[in-house]
Amino acid sequence: MTTPTPTPVTALARRWRLEVNMGNSTTPDWQLCPAITDFQWSAEPNVEDSSTYDDDGWAGNTKTGQAFEVTATFNRKTSADSTVYHPVHEKLRAVAFGWGDESEVGVRWMDRNGLPEAYQGSVLVQWAPSGGAATDLDQVEVTLTGNGPLAQIDNPLAA
Repeated sequence: MTTPTPTPVTALARRWRLEVNMGNSTTPDWQLCPAITDFQWSAEPNVEDSSTYDDDGWAGNTKTGQAFEVTATFNRKTSADSTVYHPVHEKLRAVAFGWGDESEVGVRWMDRNGLPEAYQGSVLVQWAPSGGAATDLDQVEVTLTGNGPLAQIDNPLAA
C-alpha cells in the first residue's frame, strides 16, 4: 500500500505577523503590532552592469547592495475608554517624528503559523493616517524603511 501524497495548500497573505521592539537592542521586548489589514515587504538588490569586452557580448551583472522595506496598514486601536492608543501603534508614531536614535526602531516579521520564514532589521518609520469619511475606520499606513541589514532569523513561533 502506498502513502497518499498530501494536496498542497496555498499560503495566505494574512500569515504575516509584525512585531516591534518596545525595549532596546540590549533588552529587546518584542510586541505584536495588532490589527494589520494589509502587509507587503520587499528586499530589492541593487545590480550594476559589470559587462566587459571579455564577456563576448554577454551581459555581466554584480549585486552591489540591497535594501528592504515593509508597508503595513492597520486599524488604529484605542483603550476601551478611548483615552490611550495601543502602545505599539504609539511607538511607531513616535519614531516617525523622532530624530537621531529616536528615529529608528527594531522590527521583525514572521510566518504566524510557525513556518521557517522570518526576518529582523532596524527601520525608519513613515506615518500616514488614511483619513476618510465619518463612517470610515481610523487606519494608518506605515512605511518601514530598512536602515542596515535585514537578517533571516529562526521563526520564534516555530514549534
